[in-house]
Amino acid sequence: MMRSKWIQYGAGLIAFAVLSWAWYFATGKSGGIASMVDRKAMPELVMTQLDGGTWRMAEHRGQVVLVNYWASWCGPCWEETPGLIRLSKEMGPQGLAVVGVAVDEGGTAKVKKFVEEFHVPYPVALPEPGSQMVYGMAGVPTTVLVDRQGRVAKTYVGAVRQGDFKKDVEELLAEGR
Repeated sequence: MMRSKWIQYGAGLIAFAVLSWAWYFATGKSGGIASMVDRKAMPELVMTQLDGGTWRMAEHRGQVVLVNYWASWCGPCWEETPGLIRLSKEMGPQGLAVVGVAVDEGGTAKVKKFVEEFHVPYPVALPEPGSQMVYGMAGVPTTVLVDRQGRVAKTYVGAVRQGDFKKDVEELLAEGR
């Protein structure tokens, strides 16, 4: 039981670290997507999915990726999730990949309930200790927008409207055409 608690603590700390790193290097300023020159590589993410599979950032090269860090207890996460679901369904065929990263503590029961209640169609993963960065995160929800080359284009802290995500995703999908 004590080992499980440390694993959960470590997972939360790692998720916090990855997002802070992305926030610091990608945006730090309001509005707009970072220019291609200013974008930094997203750290390799390898996470166990809620269904038992493995989600790897490297497998999504060539796609625009939204990595959404959330928690079942987070009110703004509840507000944001329906828009992410619609966006995933609408823009997935165009090259968008969405992954939810649950930073809940105390097991997966609450996470599973959230996913079932919202009918989340995209993969939901749990951060694995030691597989990511050692930087910090500003809070949840936090979403990292990654371009087709695996570079952080923008980081959002707080709930974001579907239309705002869509505008930025469309811009990244249009790059290099």
